[in-house]
Amino acid sequence: MDAIEGEGRSEVEYTEIETMADSFDSSVIFNVVSDVVGFILYMHQQIPSIWQDIALEFDTLHTEYKELETVLTQSEVKASSRRKHAGRLREVKHGIKKLEKLINTVSSLRAALQLMVTEIPDIQGVILILGASPIRPQHVYEMCFSHGRVVSQGGCDFTKSRAAEGLSRKAIRTLISKGAGSASYAGPIKLFLLVKAPSSINLPLHFLPKRDFRYNKKVVPFRLRFKCKSRNQEMDAPHHDSQTVRSINLTNSVSNELIWFQCRHVVKGLASKATSIEE
Repeated sequence: MDAIEGEGRSEVEYTEIETMADSFDSSVIFNVVSDVVGFILYMHQQIPSIWQDIALEFDTLHTEYKELETVLTQSEVKASSRRKHAGRLREVKHGIKKLEKLINTVSSLRAALQLMVTEIPDIQGVILILGASPIRPQHVYEMCFSHGRVVSQGGCDFTKSRAAEGLSRKAIRTLISKGAGSASYAGPIKLFLLVKAPSSINLPLHFLPKRDFRYNKKVVPFRLRFKCKSRNQEMDAPHHDSQTVRSINLTNSVSNELIWFQCRHVVKGLASKATSIEE
């Protein structure tokens, strides 16, 4: 993260969030980052309700659409009922169209993040940016993960665990206490995801390398550091300055420099007015 701190922001300290676990696995990192993405979108009025409700509404609309189509194919339906159902079908179709791009983009972003954390299980830095572009943000959220014992993983189950749920709640409560979302632009803006990873990583369909990435130094970021309770002594050092990759999969890589990668899937918010979230 120090490439960012080098722009005169070193006085902005990270707020530490500690877990009793001795390591972070890919699933925990994925779920915590995903939950913070949903929180940011809601608190900055980019979605009308929390993400879980948005996804549920989208599924419900699809189910209703199919049911209405089935009803309208029945010849015994009265003309008055047919008009009513046809009107509702148009409303449901409009609702699906309104949410479809948002749902698909967030799903693509989540899938890209899953691929990244599967390739690099000890991801150390994530930046979430709201604004017209990554270098001219309105709001910045930085997260770093001080890993403890890095363990080898086979196929990862990304189902949210109790540990991930607890860590997400701590993160969101901390951001609320720091005033996250208190100043928001009343209109749709973009959310960008950047991940710090070895320069040798190759996920061109989902991430673009941004070797010298820096954003406007006038923006004061919200910063969280997730730390394992019993992390290795090696991690007590300022490892974000190091160019040594600690990924178990890439220790012998020819190129082990850590750089920023920007996710290709950019989420554009909906024009909405949301109220504050209660945690």
